[in-house]
Amino acid sequence: MKIFVLTLFPGMFDGVLQHSILKRAIDKGCIDIHLYNIRDFTQDKHKTADDVPYGGGGGMVMKPEPIFAAVEHIVDSHQLTSYKVIYLSPQGTTLTQELAKTLALEEELILLCGHYEDIDERVRIALVDQEISIGDYVLTGGELAAMVLIDTVARMLPDVVGKAQSVVSDSFYGQLLDYPHYTRPQEFRGMKVPDILLSGHHKNIQEWRQQEALKRTRERRPDLLSDSVDR
Repeated sequence: MKIFVLTLFPGMFDGVLQHSILKRAIDKGCIDIHLYNIRDFTQDKHKTADDVPYGGGGGMVMKPEPIFAAVEHIVDSHQLTSYKVIYLSPQGTTLTQELAKTLALEEELILLCGHYEDIDERVRIALVDQEISIGDYVLTGGELAAMVLIDTVARMLPDVVGKAQSVVSDSFYGQLLDYPHYTRPQEFRGMKVPDILLSGHHKNIQEWRQQEALKRTRERRPDLLSDSVDR
């Protein structure tokens, strides 16, 4: 998968992309990420990427010219043929595990990180294919949301996570939250690992995990359960 990020602050991505699973995914060639500074596509000497809104009001609005120029440059220089432009916005569809699985099927994504009050509406009309939000709150810009989306989608790609089974058992991958996990030591401050996990009986362990996942989901997120799963 190729992901192109349009941002006013590309340096914000350094830490996220240079550590842990994402770094390994990039090094292995599972995912190819390119960062573009929107200011590099401005036309004035001050590299102005925003301006006051028509009609008045607070805040600044990101100008359409550099965003259009940046997207067109990416499409032409990388010869993209099946790309999707995603705008990270609190007005967008909420990011879920199901949406992440769908996005993981795409070959090329262009992520637009907004800033200030908003982007010029003509960018939405002519360029944006989908708006995505990571929650019902407002961030200073779309950079953090883009990082969350990249990490979530990358986990769905082949060979990114060492053990594919660990992805399948993640919370929200299906309709249930994840089951409890334990590791050494067997007893810690009076708290013991459940005997079933020490039994070596894989069928019983799987059934226990399924029941614990169902119990946890009923307690914490009953809204995730369908009638068939709840039974």
